[in-house]
Amino acid sequence: MDYDKARLFSRILTMHFIEQQNQSDISKLLGLSTAKVNRIIRQARDEGYLEISIKTPFQSLFELEKALTDASGIPEALVSPTYSDDPDTIARTVGTAAADYLLQHLRDGDVLAISGGKQVTEIVKALNPQRRYDVTVVPATGGVQGKHYTDVNHLAMVLAERLGGHALQLHAPLFADTAAERNMLMDMRQTREVLDKARHADIALMGIGSIVPEDSSYFDLRSMSRADRDALINEGATGDLFAHLFDVGGQLVGHQHNEKLVALTLAELRDIPLSVGVAASATKVNPIAGALRGRFFKTLISDEVTTKAVLKLLEKGAQA
Repeated sequence: MDYDKARLFSRILTMHFIEQQNQSDISKLLGLSTAKVNRIIRQARDEGYLEISIKTPFQSLFELEKALTDASGIPEALVSPTYSDDPDTIARTVGTAAADYLLQHLRDGDVLAISGGKQVTEIVKALNPQRRYDVTVVPATGGVQGKHYTDVNHLAMVLAERLGGHALQLHAPLFADTAAERNMLMDMRQTREVLDKARHADIALMGIGSIVPEDSSYFDLRSMSRADRDALINEGATGDLFAHLFDVGGQLVGHQHNEKLVALTLAELRDIPLSVGVAASATKVNPIAGALRGRFFKTLISDEVTTKAVLKLLEKGAQA
């Protein structure tokens, strides 16, 4: 490019992007047609004379989201700020982000399949829809009575009430005593119909459970002896989705437990158009990494500190 042409490019770019003049005014001041001014701006961008830098208070979060999707291969990630070290506060913050995300994507007529769990409970609490949604909420698993957050039927009912839709109930336990009993329960008409509705859901929303901590919600779902817990950990179990156990590499483990589950399989979960995993805090780093490696869902919602730790783990695995 000669000096005069470079000077013209520079002048037009400065007038448009720095001085905030529109193309019509620039064309009048420089004696050029508006089409030529537009063409010069477009050419300058194509040839690398223009660099656009975006700076927002949350730019670092957007960069983390991009880094996570690049590292994991999932289509989308949403990272919320970390305001506290307290796990309950983190769960509420991430729950609010997930509730907003859900309302942005929910459409009338949708079927929403959910898991139980503490994190899904926080999402339900945070929902504040501005209108009613004609949706159907269905449990993706059987139920466990006891603590309110383990009762997926209760959560489905409350979620549907908040949204203005209606809920189906799955009157079957999460765990059968044997694989044969599980098969019998899965073949019952009411169970089959509800789970078939969940299989064809438009959106799946689930918490990512952790196995190792003493307060793991998985052990709220199923009482186990210390020996059985240790055996699971020795098998490499680190997390659960829909109560299916997997390791940090994303491989299913604990088959003697998984085969007794009354729930959608993780293969069926992958087929749901928008599947959203939600989790945060230090205890969820390994489970999140395993779930990402298993490609069990399409969107992850977490917080900043947790996401940074997950990225380190994914990068470490890629280098191993």
